[in-house]
Amino acid sequence: MFSTKFGIEIEFTGITRSEAAKVAAEYLGGTVTSASDYYDTKKVTSPDGRVWKFMSDGSISCQTKQGRQKVSANREYSVELVSPILTYREDIATLQGLVRKLRKAGAFANASCGIHVHLDGASHTPRSIRNFVNIIASKNDLFYKALRIAPERMSYCKKMDGLLVDKMNRRKPKTMREIEEIWYEGYSESQDRHYHSSRYHFLNLHSFFTGNRTVELRGFNSELHAGKIRSYIVLALALNHQAHTQKCASAKKPQTENEKFAMRTYLNRIGFIGDEFANCREHLTAHLNGSAAWRFRAA
Repeated sequence: MFSTKFGIEIEFTGITRSEAAKVAAEYLGGTVTSASDYYDTKKVTSPDGRVWKFMSDGSISCQTKQGRQKVSANREYSVELVSPILTYREDIATLQGLVRKLRKAGAFANASCGIHVHLDGASHTPRSIRNFVNIIASKNDLFYKALRIAPERMSYCKKMDGLLVDKMNRRKPKTMREIEEIWYEGYSESQDRHYHSSRYHFLNLHSFFTGNRTVELRGFNSELHAGKIRSYIVLALALNHQAHTQKCASAKKPQTENEKFAMRTYLNRIGFIGDEFANCREHLTAHLNGSAAWRFRAA
């Protein structure tokens, strides 16, 4: 589960891109360069040669703090951290440490900010991609409530398209080309467009079909909370592992009479077992109704 490579994009405001890059350079022991591109990218190259980017993003509502009050700010305060390729065991502590440093420097996320996790798609097959679609479709309602996706962000991370899920399971595609055709069916815009409308879903396969070969999960509100970010990454890796290893997956919705129990048992089933993931389980069930211990009320 933890061998899959991933990248993460964390949107925030509160400090400028230049300030964020300086914090990262000091923490990582790296150097800062400016790309002078459309996104005003600041690149931090760490001693191992990897590059951490701090870019502008037009969807972010820019703010900063004056005392305890949050006020509007200019576009310098639009910041999207784009990580290099990471692995969980080797890099999670570094990522969490950087998040804590940025938060201490004044960075914060508001309702316009999101987190996107990109998973290496090199080993995916038509079966595992179809599994992924069904897993997300099945758990959409539970995930959206557990993650409390901000209404302001819903247009950027929609639930799985029911028609797409139905076509995927009715046609049972056997090749990536067939899955690609189903994914883009119904859209009039060019498939080559970077900001293609199909990308704005919890599960984004546009990034998989247009050269990056990554499966993107977009359904996370941004946080400058290291523990919550870790829980989102672990969830993404676990879902990816389930899609790979499960023989088949159904889009059928789970029971919902006890949301917290449903989520806890599901998390245990996909690998959130033991003390190492206790905090992750807590973060991902905190906003659900019911009891984590009992499906039905004890007599």
